[in-house]
Amino acid sequence: MSHFADRFTVLVDACCLAGALRRNMLLSLAEAGFNRVRWSAMIMRETARAIEKTTEGKADPQKQVDAMHRAFPEATVEGFEDLEKAIVTGGLRDVGDAHVLAAAARCGASVIVTDNLRDFPEKLLKPYGLEAKSADDFLADCIDLDNVQAMAALNKMRLRFKRPEYS
Repeated sequence: MSHFADRFTVLVDACCLAGALRRNMLLSLAEAGFNRVRWSAMIMRETARAIEKTTEGKADPQKQVDAMHRAFPEATVEGFEDLEKAIVTGGLRDVGDAHVLAAAARCGASVIVTDNLRDFPEKLLKPYGLEAKSADDFLADCIDLDNVQAMAALNKMRLRFKRPEYS
């Protein structure tokens, strides 16, 4: 088992947790030790709303969120509200994303995994020692880090899929 996670924390934005396949890939690699995954309660609420919307009510978003909490009980970041207020005045394009940056900074993340890259400009992230990466780029980086372990983790994930079955 790799121990990349001993030194690498990522905060995953709701937009990357809403889709089942991408969520499973990101969390399977975290489970395999590629990183320490983090999120906030607000990110989980946004994730639940996005799951509800994308599945048109066919999936139980609370069941998905509860499963993520069971798998990663240490993932929820708290105590960043003071930092969030400071960030709101710091020039974010979308002030609604202040909680994401504040939570990432509070937990010592290195990367914010988000597909809203325009909302997290480098000049705003740099003072916090953060960078933003798309989910696809982040997944590719994990696979490049240790191709054998990453593919083993993704294969283990694939074997859990029953409806529909994937090959």
